[in-house]
Amino acid sequence: MENLTNFYEGLQPAVCRACLCARGAAPGRRPGAELFPQGRSAAQPRGSGGLDTQDPAPQPRTPSGGEVWLLSSAALGHWTAGAMPVGGLLPLFSSPAGGGLGGGLGGGGGRKVSGPAALRLTEKFVLLLVFSAFITLCFGAIFFLPDSSKLLSGVLFHSSPALQPAADHKPGPGARAEDAAEGRARRREEGAPGDPEAALEDNLARIRENHERALREAKETLQKLPEEIQRDILLEKKKVAQDQLRDKAPFRGLPPVDFVPPIGVESREPADAAIREKRAKIKEMMKHAWNNYKGYAWGLNELKPISKGGHSSSLFGNIKGATIVDALDTLFIMEMKNEFEEAKSWVEENLDFNVNAEISVFEVNIRFVGGLLSAYYLSGEEIFRKKAVELGVKLLPAFHTPSGIPWALLNMKSGIGRNWPWASGGSSILAEFGTLHLEFMHLSHLSGNPIFAEKVMNIRTVLNKLEKPQGLYPNYLNPSSGQWGQHHVSVGGLGDSFYEYLLKAWLMSDKTDLEAKKMYFDAVQAIETHLIRKSSSGLTYIAEWKGGLLEHKMGHLTCFAGGMFALGADGAPEGMAQHYLELGAEIARTCHESYNRTFMKLGPEAFRFDGGVEAIATRQNEKYYILRPEVMETYMYMWRLTHDPKYRKWAWEAVEALENHCRVNGGYSGLRDVYLLHESYDDVQQSFFLAETLKYLYLIFSDDDLLPLEHWIFNSEAHLLPILRKEKKEVEIREE
Repeated sequence: MENLTNFYEGLQPAVCRACLCARGAAPGRRPGAELFPQGRSAAQPRGSGGLDTQDPAPQPRTPSGGEVWLLSSAALGHWTAGAMPVGGLLPLFSSPAGGGLGGGLGGGGGRKVSGPAALRLTEKFVLLLVFSAFITLCFGAIFFLPDSSKLLSGVLFHSSPALQPAADHKPGPGARAEDAAEGRARRREEGAPGDPEAALEDNLARIRENHERALREAKETLQKLPEEIQRDILLEKKKVAQDQLRDKAPFRGLPPVDFVPPIGVESREPADAAIREKRAKIKEMMKHAWNNYKGYAWGLNELKPISKGGHSSSLFGNIKGATIVDALDTLFIMEMKNEFEEAKSWVEENLDFNVNAEISVFEVNIRFVGGLLSAYYLSGEEIFRKKAVELGVKLLPAFHTPSGIPWALLNMKSGIGRNWPWASGGSSILAEFGTLHLEFMHLSHLSGNPIFAEKVMNIRTVLNKLEKPQGLYPNYLNPSSGQWGQHHVSVGGLGDSFYEYLLKAWLMSDKTDLEAKKMYFDAVQAIETHLIRKSSSGLTYIAEWKGGLLEHKMGHLTCFAGGMFALGADGAPEGMAQHYLELGAEIARTCHESYNRTFMKLGPEAFRFDGGVEAIATRQNEKYYILRPEVMETYMYMWRLTHDPKYRKWAWEAVEALENHCRVNGGYSGLRDVYLLHESYDDVQQSFFLAETLKYLYLIFSDDDLLPLEHWIFNSEAHLLPILRKEKKEVEIREE
């Protein structure tokens, strides 16, 4: 605004629709000059469209004035050269002491006008509504548009301090100095703290792109006739049906196989009498859990040990027998032969997947497919191979998405899938679609058909094309767009077993799957840099990352990671093996503390490291224990890899706690609050208690030659899968 006076004198109606001016702030204004030196009086009556004809004119202004005036569009039609209606000016901002926008521009100590120049109440209200709508729109854009968390971080903070290593946390030896330059280059495209302007620009560009795409899709849909939309729906249904037929076509019969007896499944009594007695006690616990399930809930999914009836989760739809299938390999390795035969007979006669129900692809895969595969590899019974492949075929329609990332939920009859409605705009969950690899590779191995392996290898293809924020894998991925959802990262729930399966895919391939190995160690390095922290008392924990901010909470599910770090130590980059073994030991110690700091001596669902507490649950909905196995899993790996006696000691403490607080006449029940003096039962004996918790405890008190780690890997439900040797397969498939 070079000359405000000339601007007003020469203004025509066509010049602008509205203008702002700060009184006394424009260069070229003479002190004491009138605002309207020419034309008709500001108080002169005017026609319709402005303020009332009786409205008085505003008072002359001086350079020290403290108001900003807005020209209303209603008054524009009455402008003439050199004349300006006062009704067209609305005070936008004012400051009693000249400290507001006007005061800042004018540089004086003006005061707010309260006389004739002030707005009427109605106009003030309208103006307030306009600004409220504008502010709401701005905040809505920040918080609800795609990638909003990163945008908010870039706009408000210009950096992500939570992504910097904490002052008391030193990156492990794997954080190489030469990675810094590469990291800066990558983070430039990921909205990293190093270049906030570039990050903000990238975020805004991505938001514009997403909105433009959404608008295009919406317009295209709206422009279609109802008949066209109906036709598209029918074509999509037809495509799904064709995909189903294509997937089923190769499985009209399974090729014959030569079964080779497994290695290391014959149980030998421990030499130490005390250890032998403890292992016998764990076997007795298994009998107690199994016999009560058989007595009160046989053929149903799970047992309600207090009310002594059956319990079923919607995760399994109408499929029955989750506890039977989950317990098969535990019964086998504990040499409970009669019980194993009973379970096998039930599977042969009653296990049916032809149900019209929606199931969790993840849960059915790790429990049913995993349990059946494990039972086959241990016993050689053909019924288990047949049922496993049959179920695998039933799960294939879940992959019928534009990206090939599977749906979380699948109707077993129609083959129609969908995702959890709460999962970041219909996204698939990292831990769910990332926990199919082991089982599906074995399905291809046993069926002779590569389609299962192709499905899970495509998941890797999609993941490797995506940029990872700070090298981390967000928990949500949209199966339609193939893009990340919310940037929430967790090594606990929603993310956990994805990392586990990367490591175990490499191990299961006889260490030939180098892509899986690289993905695993790259992910672990990012986790250690951004998520792993140390408490003030020295407890190492794994926090959660939510859009650039750390939540200092660790879940019981996360406790599996101690065993994972230790298991992967042998294949770690040079000089890192001992570091990862020690990291596993630190996580094991933290999780033991979460048990030790409760009254029941059993760990809560989640525990925190903030507000002056460490390894303690502070919220009521995090204080329960549902017979989870993750801490026992880490104890088992740490015992096998170090033979430090404390892991057997800690495991036995857990056995005693289970007996004292979870054992009831009808089986074993979870607890609603591990900090209470008296038990409050949830009345569910989870199937994974038999599949995982008791199995891991049994292995801790067994010799290492029972299921040696160099020959077996455990899926996420602790089901046994043999390593697939390249030079000599343990199961050879013959071509017919």
